[in-house]
Parts: sequence; C-alpha cells; structure tokens
Amino acid sequence: MESYWQTIQLAWWNLTHRIGWTDIADILIVAVIIYELILLMRQTRGSAVLKGLLLLLVLAVLSTLLGMTALNWVLQLLIRNGALVLIVLFQPELRKALESLGRSAIRSRSREATASDEQGRAINEIIQCMTDLSRRKVGMLLVFERDTGLKDIIDTGTAIDAQISAPLLENIFEPNTPLHDGAVIIRDTRVVAGACILPLTESDTVSRELGTRHRASIGISETTDAVALIVSEETGIMSVARDGIITRGLDAVSLRTVLESIYEEKPTGFRALLRAFRKEADPA
Repeated sequence: MESYWQTIQLAWWNLTHRIGWTDIADILIVAVIIYELILLMRQTRGSAVLKGLLLLLVLAVLSTLLGMTALNWVLQLLIRNGALVLIVLFQPELRKALESLGRSAIRSRSREATASDEQGRAINEIIQCMTDLSRRKVGMLLVFERDTGLKDIIDTGTAIDAQISAPLLENIFEPNTPLHDGAVIIRDTRVVAGACILPLTESDTVSRELGTRHRASIGISETTDAVALIVSEETGIMSVARDGIITRGLDAVSLRTVLESIYEEKPTGFRALLRAFRKEADPA
C-alpha cells in the first residue's frame, strides 16, 4: 500500500515539475486518439466491450488497494495482454476505421479532380458566353470574388446561386431583362448574384471613351482584389480589369489565359481559412 502511494506521488511530482512542450504535445495526441476511439466505438458492439475493459481497470486498482492478491494477479495478467485482446475483440471496428481512412483519402483526391473538372467547364462556359455577346455587341460585366469578400456588393443585387453556364449568363445580360444592368458576381464556379452595383473609379487617367461598365470594373478592382471581365456594348471589345488596370482587346485565347490564372491562384494557410469561413457564413 505504501509503495503504491509512493508511486502516485512520484508520478505527480514528475507531472508538475518535469513537464515540457514535448510532454504537452504527447498528452494532446493521446487525448485526441482516445477521443477518436470513443467516437468510433460509440453505438457499436465494441462500446460494451470498452466499458468492460474500463471496469477491469477499476477492479485492478481496487484489488491493489485492498490487498486482494489472487484477483489482482488475474487482472494484471489480463491487462498485460490487453493489446492482443483489444486487437481480437475490436477487429471489426479497427477494420472499419482503416477502411474509413482509405475512403477519406480517395474522396479527397476525387474532390480535387472534380473541382478541377468543374473549373474547366466554367471557363469554357464563360468564354462561350463572352464571345457570343461580343459578336452581338451585348454588354456584360462579370466580377470574380477572390480573398476579399464582396458581401456588401452582393447585397445590392439579386441572389441567384446557380452553376455557371453560357445560356444563363447570356440570358442575364440580354437587353431589356430585369438583371441586365449591373454586375454578376462569380464565386468559384457559382453565379452568386446579378444586377449588383459597383463603385466607380475616381481616377482621372481613365479614358473618356470608357463607359460606366468599364469604370465600375476598374473601381471594384481598385478597392478589392476582385477581377472583372467586361464586354463593351458599343464595340463588343472584351476587357479585363485587375488591380485598378484595365486591359482591352482580349480574344478567346487571351481570355482563357486570364480565366485560368484566376482559378489557378489557390489560397493557402490563413487566406484559405478565411475563404472557407466566408463561404460557411455567407452561402449565398
């Protein structure tokens, strides 16, 4: 009994006087593993077995405190061979956990491939729409949201939340339709809103030949990191506004290059976290 309490006192002294960052990390990792195991065993037959093992541990401690030598010997024998017992008893749950890990890795790769395919499809749809509108001299203004949230701009328009498609965009910008005035906001591969009002540029260097659409595209690219694509209603010329600079005279090839650069710039670290949080907070 006295040796048992000495062991507890020694363990407590080591815990309070010798603990370091490595020990803290070690404890956290073990805690996470135990927590995940509990979640895995919950609502399965393994949960009852786990409760039985915990009961054996409690009995082992009590048998040591009460001096029950025979019972303690049996319990200690079971505990020493606990690893083998756990593998045998929890074989179905362990197999399920490993299968789940494998499926998660496959799903992750599948999601990346699907996102890449969806971006390629969106690029093709936008190019088709813009070239068609350019040929017909129908004005349009697309704004691609990036790291800077555009919720205040989105709130000025009409929510859409639809997959990007050439027919949809052409219908939105068709003259004399309810949403043809203003900008369409694109978030990833979704049309978020239409008929949105953008701030106009205050720069004195902008050519007087450029109309409201072009000035609005420059304005939004000056105040945010958004990229805007424009089709002139007067000339049918396709342009891009980025970082307060407008580049005119795009063709299908250069337009594809611009769109690919937009979708290839993937956020990392804190920027990715902010973008994911914004999507959860503002699904529209």
